[in-house]
Amino acid sequence: MFDVPSSAVVPSTEPATPVAVAAPVLAPEVLPVDVRNTALVFLSLAVAVFLLHWASAVFIPVMLGLLCSYALTPMVDRLERWHIPRALGAGVLLLVLIGAIGGGAYFLRDDASRLVTALPEAVQKVKVATDREKRAAKPLPPSTLESVQKAAEQLVQVTSGDSSTTTTTRVTQVQVAPARFNIKDYLWTGTMGLARVVGQGVVTLFMTFFLLTAGDTFRRKLVRVAGNTLAQRKITVQALNEITEQIQRYLLLHLFISALVGVVTGLCFWAMGLENAALWGVVGAVFRLVPYVGSAAAAGGAALVAFLQFGSVNMALAVLVLSVTIHSIAGTLITPWLASRASRLNPVAIFIGVIAWGWLWGVWGLLLGVPILMAIKAVCDRIDDLKPLGEFLGN
Repeated sequence: MFDVPSSAVVPSTEPATPVAVAAPVLAPEVLPVDVRNTALVFLSLAVAVFLLHWASAVFIPVMLGLLCSYALTPMVDRLERWHIPRALGAGVLLLVLIGAIGGGAYFLRDDASRLVTALPEAVQKVKVATDREKRAAKPLPPSTLESVQKAAEQLVQVTSGDSSTTTTTRVTQVQVAPARFNIKDYLWTGTMGLARVVGQGVVTLFMTFFLLTAGDTFRRKLVRVAGNTLAQRKITVQALNEITEQIQRYLLLHLFISALVGVVTGLCFWAMGLENAALWGVVGAVFRLVPYVGSAAAAGGAALVAFLQFGSVNMALAVLVLSVTIHSIAGTLITPWLASRASRLNPVAIFIGVIAWGWLWGVWGLLLGVPILMAIKAVCDRIDDLKPLGEFLGN
């Protein structure tokens, strides 16, 4: 081996070729979605909806009892501070409420009896008035479509051939007579429905009594089973306090709006000259507590009385439109706006929730929808995984 001197090494004059370095490829961000958990959530929601609908006969009296207990608890607590036992105070309070409802029904029995007795006369008057208006109305000229149809029929008759060679076929006309009205069927159906409502009312009454008697027993039990740490129990107490406060505020709000509707209705009917205007104001205020259905019943009854008094369809329609307008303004504008301010729920969530619970439980769902949404929001605001739902429900 020979050593090569360093002077013999000739340096290269060509520039060094740069080495290309591949740029790192950034993968697109993908949100982690657990398909299995999402499917389980939807299945659980579907099962819960089916269970609530299937067992509505059980859930509705329980929820009504809870709602009534929230409304009556402050009064029972005050009676207890006056050294009256809770069981005695709750029983006396419920008896007073039942007596007030029965007294109101007894006070209105004469008017209700006159309405039922006057129904055939009202129907006959409506028929006579309608026939009179039909005879007074001028006949309308035939429309263009009717004229074209008549010309087409005449053209078919002309072009169908010689009438002497046409064979006439007799067709026997069969008229299907409608089924005869049987009042017994409707009475039986109404009796079964009334018995069902009375049964649910009795269950609600006992449920309310037991909840009022128990006091905060179930509240303490729920706090104990909510968690082992002090923080978890504190969150549970905060949620329960918020639910109680918001439901009581919502009930007071409904009573205020119903009283306002009653006063406005009575004054408007008095200005129109309707008899017993103050009584119909009370009826409108009481029926307003049952969403939609109660308002429609109050408006229909007032319109019928107006027709019997004035004998004019126009006056009956005026009373009907006025009553529906008052209830609509109170139900679609005032109530959602005040409820959103009092319950921290946005009006869209209130509207959707009321529709959903009304579809699920009917009239009772319309009444219980907003308090249930209040409870759901109070719970969602304190659970990390459910905070997005609480944010959606909030205003």
